[in-house]
Amino acid sequence: MLDTYAIRQDDMPQEMRFLLDQYPRDSWEAHPCFKEKTKHWLGAHEMFRRIAERIRLDTEGVLSKEVGLDDYVGRLSYYGGNLVGNLQGHHGWEDHSYFPELSAADPRFDLGLELLEQDHFNLDKVLSDFTRTANRVIKLSALDEAQAYDEAGDLHATSNTIEAFLKRHLSDEEELAVPIILHHRLRG
Repeated sequence: MLDTYAIRQDDMPQEMRFLLDQYPRDSWEAHPCFKEKTKHWLGAHEMFRRIAERIRLDTEGVLSKEVGLDDYVGRLSYYGGNLVGNLQGHHGWEDHSYFPELSAADPRFDLGLELLEQDHFNLDKVLSDFTRTANRVIKLSALDEAQAYDEAGDLHATSNTIEAFLKRHLSDEEELAVPIILHHRLRG
């Protein structure tokens, strides 16, 4: 399923790691410039990871018949809407507010900006497919359970793609942005 979308699976390019050696991930929280705004931003990323995992696990539960279809579609509607809406809003805010701030502080950020913006564009495609398939599962749950289960199988593949995408993208985004924030004492 990953090859259906243009999703990077490689490590962050070396030229984007220009401050990461100086500010490694395991030192961030102890740094005096690691402020609440950065904690909240990283917290949002962690929430996206958890919701994507929850959707995948719930889908595995319904496919193995450990979770009832009615319970599943209620949870899918709630968590799916939460994931899609919040990710789109978060990425819009990053593209229009957060990334320009980082770029103004350190033009080297622009080395990774194009890559991150392309990730956002590609994720929108995955989220669109996810939304379409999730809506079909929800509708079919009342009309044709067998087809709902078939669609849930497709949704499982898409949810795996979302998880893999978020793992790569959010990690790269954090490892590019947080060192710039710490280095330039931003977002205090």
